[in-house]
Amino acid sequence: MQKLEAFQLKNLFMPLIGIVVFLFVWQVGADRIDTSLGKFPGPVAVYEQWQGLVADHQRERSKESSFYERQEKRNADRVAKDPNYVPKIREYTGKPTFFDQIFTSLYTVLAGFGLATLIAIPLGIVIGLNSMVYSALNPVIQIFKPVSPLAWLPLVTMVVSATYVSNDPMFSKSFLTSMFTVTMCCMWPTLINTAVGVAAIEKDLLNVSKVLRLSWLTHVVKIVIPSAMPMMFTGLRLSLGIAWMVLIAAEMLAQNPGLGKFVWDEFQNGSSSSLGRIMVAVLMIGFIGFLLDRAMLFAQRYFSWDKTQVLR
Repeated sequence: MQKLEAFQLKNLFMPLIGIVVFLFVWQVGADRIDTSLGKFPGPVAVYEQWQGLVADHQRERSKESSFYERQEKRNADRVAKDPNYVPKIREYTGKPTFFDQIFTSLYTVLAGFGLATLIAIPLGIVIGLNSMVYSALNPVIQIFKPVSPLAWLPLVTMVVSATYVSNDPMFSKSFLTSMFTVTMCCMWPTLINTAVGVAAIEKDLLNVSKVLRLSWLTHVVKIVIPSAMPMMFTGLRLSLGIAWMVLIAAEMLAQNPGLGKFVWDEFQNGSSSSLGRIMVAVLMIGFIGFLLDRAMLFAQRYFSWDKTQVLR
């Protein structure tokens, strides 16, 4: 019992100590850094800018609500005068807030990561099961794996612009550009780890599959995937982290909606509050990345057959 209490206290206080030390070092360092826009923002200044961003979001939502209320009142008056009138609702086109940019980035990164997963896991299983396919595709994987998102982005932008032509598009070109860039850059860890996990399946399990004369699909579902699950999730966690980093860079470079564009716009703005707002965005990017990793870790614990496995 005492060991359990000591373990819980360690898990509670050690992170708090780390955060306190970080905030102290941050504040001391910020006081000694002068920029062209003034002092580098410390924790207090960043918190004030956070409050300002929250207030901006609330004001924008209030404007949006008033905009639709005025339309509804105007349409009700028109219908009262002319029963044949068909009401029209115009979309609110106000400036996206900081929190709108967060949801845009999350939606984009999950779409890109999901597409990468749908490609990487089946292909990784095939590569891991067939050495000839591995030999054929390994050079291609090794060539494209280290390519920077800054190199992919212009190519993806041109391809999307050339092929996605529609008078009534379902998705915006900026969304597709960011999503495909994320997919191209983040699929490799999942692909490689899945192939390695499949190739490393114990011989005893393969022999059991042969004795039971399992079909190829049943062999994959019952033997291959459960055995490769730990390596597969390791690849997924790495891919999700890369996807989040790639997205922010792609949004900054292409000026696509999202947190990356928010950071770039604040940098270009050059006001006295810009540094503080950029630091808010940096902390939010890191915090969201942490939550995404924890979510993937929770999924690994849920789907893994070995519940005694230590996961961090």
